Parts: sequence; C-alpha cells; structure tokens
Amino acid sequence: MSYFAAAAIRVADEWTAAEVSLADAADVEDVADRLRDVEPTADLSLLFVESDDSYLVILRLDHGEDLRVFGSDAAFAEESRMGALLLGDVGAPTIEIDAVDLAIAPPDPDSTVDEPQPVAADADPAGDADLLADLGVPAVKLLELCAHDGMLPSDVTAEVCQVIGCGDAVEELREA
Repeated sequence: MSYFAAAAIRVADEWTAAEVSLADAADVEDVADRLRDVEPTADLSLLFVESDDSYLVILRLDHGEDLRVFGSDAAFAEESRMGALLLGDVGAPTIEIDAVDLAIAPPDPDSTVDEPQPVAADADPAGDADLLADLGVPAVKLLELCAHDGMLPSDVTAEVCQVIGCGDAVEELREA
C-alpha cells in the first residue's frame, strides 16, 4: 500500500512542511509522536496521510497535545494495516454526511473545484470532521470535499491546505 504523509507545522504564524515516515508505526499514538518530533515547539501540527489515491486521514495536535483524527472513509480501517492503525479507534463524525446537502452546495469562489461534483454515494467519513473549523474549513466543507466523486485525497489535501495557509509548503514537499 502506497502512501504520502505530509506534516504541516505552524510556529508563530509560519507554516513549514515535512514528509513523515509511518513505516513500523505501532499505533496512532506512535504516529502522533512522530508528528510531535517534526517540531516539538509547534503551535499546531497537522498530518495529512493519503493512501492509494483512495483515502485521506488528517491528524491534528495543538501544542503537541489533544490528538484529533478525521478519515475520509471508515472502510480504510478495514482494508489495510495503515487504515486500522490510523482509524481503528475513531468513531463516526458528529455530522453525518447524509445531513449535508452536498450536491447543491454553491461553489466556493476560492475553491479549486470548478463546480459542484456528484456526491460519492459510498463515502463514510470517520472521526472529528470539525478538526479544521477554526482554520477556515468547517466540518460541512471537509465532508463536502471528501464526498465529491472524482476528488482524490491529494486534491482534498491541496484544497484544505490552500484555505488554511500552508498550501505552498505542502505543494513544494509533494514536488520534491
């Protein structure tokens, strides 16, 4: 299973990005420790894990504490060791994807998505969909991005990172 794990770290309103190896990680706390190790004094640490062009998991630490996790599809936990590692203990999001009127949501003028896309009927997100709300990506927007049919995890990561202000840093990392 191939994956890309990018840490986006904010220290004093400056964003940096670094790739994180998840090889031999024992559990989600081990992954959180690896995220903490990128910059121990970070105000905010995010880890975007994209797997096989199918799944996205976002982990968040504020000042190295209070791990929060969101996954684009709970099926990832059943389909791979990596998914089970990241999402094994994560429950359903507080906002159900069915409750979000995704198909008729007006396009966001800052969005890289040209127009509303059909909704993926099998999307089953897991975890804290509101983990980026204070950064400008409310749960409804994150769920909408994950549910768009044809949106790859890398597309969702790029869109989210642009909104929160670390898009250039993560894109440079991806191109390296």
